Amino acid sequence: MSTPTTIILYGIPNCDTVKKARAWLAGQSLAYQFHDFKKQGVPAERLSAWMAAVGWDRLLNRQGTSWRRLDAAVQSSVQDAASAAALMREHASVIKRPVVEWNGTATGRVTVGFKPETWNELLAAGSKT
Repeated sequence: MSTPTTIILYGIPNCDTVKKARAWLAGQSLAYQFHDFKKQGVPAERLSAWMAAVGWDRLLNRQGTSWRRLDAAVQSSVQDAASAAALMREHASVIKRPVVEWNGTATGRVTVGFKPETWNELLAAGSKT
């Protein structure tokens, strides 16, 4: 089975979901790059691409602790892609994690969150090219 040429996983190292995703990739013997939001920030050009790929409302994690800790006025100010992007640049912790760019697979997709079944499907699609 061929593997993707470049997998980039974006997230925060102490996030439980990111830990599970990294362990899964390691368990599949897949090489990947890790981009730490805390140390490296949110790349503005990638944020725009992710929002185009999955939608800002899916990328913004309104269920997490970081969102709940925000002032209600800040929460209610998020009404569209521009306001969501501004918030995500300022508070990387409100981005649903991990964000994975599957460059090199047949689809070249972006996924948000960790779902092993979806990731297996992407890898299977990539091996058919």
